[in-house]
Amino acid sequence: MEEKKAQIHHFLNNQYFLQVKYILFFVILLFGFHYLYIFWASNNFFPLAHLVDNLFKHASSLLFNQSVWVLKNLFHINYTAESQTIYVVTKAGNWGYVDVSPGCTSLKQWMHWLFLMLFFPGPWRHKLWYIPFGIIIIHFVNLIRIVGLSLILVPWSEHFNFFHDYIFKTFFYFMIFIMWVSWVEFFLIKRTKSVS
Repeated sequence: MEEKKAQIHHFLNNQYFLQVKYILFFVILLFGFHYLYIFWASNNFFPLAHLVDNLFKHASSLLFNQSVWVLKNLFHINYTAESQTIYVVTKAGNWGYVDVSPGCTSLKQWMHWLFLMLFFPGPWRHKLWYIPFGIIIIHFVNLIRIVGLSLILVPWSEHFNFFHDYIFKTFFYFMIFIMWVSWVEFFLIKRTKSVS
């Protein structure tokens, strides 16, 4: 009986089993929050509707202003900006646009990250700096997304929806995944190895 318990204990503490357990927990938290967010949004973010609405407005304004600055100062692209919409001339000579609405903010991804890191195991002294660091990275990724979509409009305006729906959305969650993998590798597995 003791030998059986030792085998089970050894299996549960095996590095490969731990990695599978971490991945499953990650997926559960990711999808769990996604459906919680949909439910909360369908209930108008009760009881924090006013706060969330203000966050969306301020975040979209910040994102718009930073995107326009990058397009102007780093890419020197010919654009027109009005009411949080960026207009560029496509290769066909038409106007294409990216509307930086409150829905374009990375607020959902910020909350995703916060939820994931609050519930995922790890040392709190590192979570205190790693969570804000992740939010900054997510905002930076969103800035790349808006600037990238504006630049793509010029040569490939007909493929805007493909880049918007598949390339940049995937890039968002890929970056969250990479930050999570870094957390697991440097703060969980490394720590577990040093304790054993």
